Amino acid sequence: MVTAQDAPRGATPARPVAVAVGRPIGVADPRLFGSFVEHLGRGVYGGIHEPGHPSATPEGFRGDVLDLVRELGVTVVRYPGGNFVSGYDWRDGIGPVEERPRRLDLAWKTIEPNTFGTDEFVAWCRAAGVEPMLAVNLGLGDIRSALHLLEYANFPAGTALSDERIRNGATEPHDVRLWCLGNELDGPWQLGHRSAEEYGDLAARAASAMRAYDETLELVVVGSSNADMATFGTWEHTVLTKTIDLVDHLSCHIYFRDEGDLDAFLRSADRLDAFLDAIAATIAHVQAATRSTRDVRISLDEWNVWDFRAYDELKPGRVFEEAPRILEQAYTHADAVVVGTLLQSILNHADVVAIAALAQLVNVIGPIRAEPGAPAWRQTTFHPFAAAAQSAGETVLAATVEGEADASLESVTAAITRTAAGDRVSLYLANRSTTTAADVDVELVALGATGIVQADLLWHPDPSATNTVDRPDEVAPRPLAATLDGDRLRATLPPLSWAVVRVACEPGRG
Repeated sequence: MVTAQDAPRGATPARPVAVAVGRPIGVADPRLFGSFVEHLGRGVYGGIHEPGHPSATPEGFRGDVLDLVRELGVTVVRYPGGNFVSGYDWRDGIGPVEERPRRLDLAWKTIEPNTFGTDEFVAWCRAAGVEPMLAVNLGLGDIRSALHLLEYANFPAGTALSDERIRNGATEPHDVRLWCLGNELDGPWQLGHRSAEEYGDLAARAASAMRAYDETLELVVVGSSNADMATFGTWEHTVLTKTIDLVDHLSCHIYFRDEGDLDAFLRSADRLDAFLDAIAATIAHVQAATRSTRDVRISLDEWNVWDFRAYDELKPGRVFEEAPRILEQAYTHADAVVVGTLLQSILNHADVVAIAALAQLVNVIGPIRAEPGAPAWRQTTFHPFAAAAQSAGETVLAATVEGEADASLESVTAAITRTAAGDRVSLYLANRSTTTAADVDVELVALGATGIVQADLLWHPDPSATNTVDRPDEVAPRPLAATLDGDRLRATLPPLSWAVVRVACEPGRG
């Protein structure tokens, strides 16, 4: 059990911090806890799919990875990209495996064997218990190809494409409801890159055509690939003005990295807050300007910590090969705390964010790592995601942090959820200070707290500590010494830590 005495030597005395529970913000859509699998490095081959592995299912899916995906609590998975999708022909990945073509993938400069495609992905989703989220190629692809994929995937039987799916072994329609209209087409690195005007017109035509088949599909239109794009804001405004009555979600992507200033890195969630607020404001402005009544929400379908500066293997001239080891970041304890605070930000924007996908799932900047023939293991970032995913479908309550000094207000962050029945509250708490512990006091009188169900802390004395195949639990949750005194929850958070406390409450209170 972790106590204040576990704080590193040299830390300053703990500072008192109060957290107030406020009004409901919204409901945490279960799809806030999504992820992303792209044909990139060992994300698919050697990640979710490894026929020769001791745990492999008859379909060739890694069973140990499936177990960890279920434990992680993932609800929806986006596929097949990412940058990969803008050069991908979905027909290359269907039919007899031995007849599928090997292709060059220009997005990641690899060789794509196409032994895993749409049918295998949907079958994997069913095995994992997650919802499939398919992206269509609007880079080098066209609307006809997108419509053919939609028919292949969703029409029951009796047409050339649906009957082809049946011959390929998928007798029931895949019934994919969630579709992305391309990927990052604002980026000059993207195959088929377009201006906002060009993409907006294309997306509107694609959405209209797809809705001609099924008006009930959920469509995601491409927003900015990161907050530093020169077109951030104007891209969203232009694209959404052209598509607002045809789509359901506006995509956005954002990654964070430690640029040598740990204190600044630990405040990444502040940047995410501002990013989401700006996109929500743009949606509201377009709705007002167009007098649209359509409820378009944010799909944060790529987010994570990613130190992309470190990957020399992505430089021009790299040799084309199949499933190379690229983007396999070893996540640290500090990374895990940042991911935990980013999850707090996502929860605290439950009123405007409907979908979020941690990018990616296995090996490629993922919370799960897998080696050939060896057991898969949890990266440090696995733990805050798995804890937060337990709040899927719960009401998010506003959390206001109050301290005796400005440093406290900057260092402690919180998110609070409550079950629909009101019988449990989950508090997600972080201390971003690298030197000062925080004595956190949460007033729960309005919620009728009756007892602590669970209290766990993610903390390690070394911010750079990682989990490995040999030491898979070096950074892992441990019990936290939290107490409930009447209606007041108290816990001490060591410097650089993230915690979850679940409290039983009287149903119907609050």
